[in-house]
Amino acid sequence: MAKLRSTAAESQPPSLTMIDLFAGAGGLSEGLHEAGMQTLYANEIEERYAQTYAINHPETIVDTSDIRSVDARAVRSRLGLNRGDLDLLAGGPPCQGFSINAPVRSSEDKRNHLFKDFLRFVDEFQPRAVLIENVPGLVSYEGGDTLGAILAALTNHGYASDVRILYAPHFGVPQTRWRTIVLGLRDHVSVDDAFPIPVRSAPLRVNFTSKFAGRNIVTIPDTIELPPHTTVRDAIDDLPILQNGEASPEGSPYRLPPQNDFQKMMRAGSAEVMNHSAARLSRLNLERMQHISPGGNWTQIPFHLLPKGMQRARRTDHTRRYGRVDPDGLASTILTKCDPHWGSYFHYNQDRAFTVREAARIQTFPDTFRFVGSRVEQYEQVGNAVPPLLAAAIGRSLARVLGRSTSDLMRAI
Repeated sequence: MAKLRSTAAESQPPSLTMIDLFAGAGGLSEGLHEAGMQTLYANEIEERYAQTYAINHPETIVDTSDIRSVDARAVRSRLGLNRGDLDLLAGGPPCQGFSINAPVRSSEDKRNHLFKDFLRFVDEFQPRAVLIENVPGLVSYEGGDTLGAILAALTNHGYASDVRILYAPHFGVPQTRWRTIVLGLRDHVSVDDAFPIPVRSAPLRVNFTSKFAGRNIVTIPDTIELPPHTTVRDAIDDLPILQNGEASPEGSPYRLPPQNDFQKMMRAGSAEVMNHSAARLSRLNLERMQHISPGGNWTQIPFHLLPKGMQRARRTDHTRRYGRVDPDGLASTILTKCDPHWGSYFHYNQDRAFTVREAARIQTFPDTFRFVGSRVEQYEQVGNAVPPLLAAAIGRSLARVLGRSTSDLMRAI
């Protein structure tokens, strides 16, 4: 398995250039960098997220200005690029307010203007490729009209575009996370081959709209002969043991040597553990936890210990709440806080919730990636990120297509 972040001696100069808008803490850039892309400029308005991005990507110009006030031409001039030089414009712009057919409503929705600002950068840079990531719910939002408007807008701006819903475990991510990915390519390049093909098998359950324009857009494996998914135990079992509320000093040693390829990949270039401290759970939550087995959930908690609202719930509802994660399965989607009320965030054999570093491992951030700010802010940065391994898979597919189109162009010349 390839390392997520190569050592300095092994690294090669990135061959493709990109810009990351609405960049967050840098998960998308982290993965795309592994695929051979160099982020020249990133924009992220949240100061703490931008600080984390800058620490981990010191070669990138990180701008915290409101994207609506950023002069795209000035950015292009600063980077010394001509139109068409940039290989990829990527990001996660808010899309749900965008519609080219409802100007009254759209003009009142600030989110709409943010996507228009993304398109401003498309026009100014005219990149060879565009990547937009969003939640699966985008597909069904307004009956698909919003997604249709996005694809139509890219067509109007000169890009052949399409959409897929990707399942992160198919690409080595040990959690049940889905992302909607829109790709656009210009120069008459087919977009079909730009989407990655699953490389692992994984259990899945589709609980959202999976069809768009009459076709299934969920990418599934085309063979059953794939290696199994990465498990939670695979992902985090080498990290130091902690008690509830215990903080592991920054720079602590690992508990074990790397036990598998995933741990080797996460630990590449790292000799110590950072961002690994356990939040202090209440006495009541600790008592609840004693009744939950690995892979179990709130239905194992005695009735009198349940939160009042969950005492009224059906036993078939909220099946991941107050869960102790199955070490041989997939984690719940990592959210902006590992609150047991919202998912299986209790450790499988330690009586506590996941630490930031464990959440980051499950998101596939390498251990060299440092998160700054309070623990609450760090959880938010991790939970809002694109898993780097998923981003790397998309980046490699894009790089192959862009490289092929360049070769075709050279042959034509």
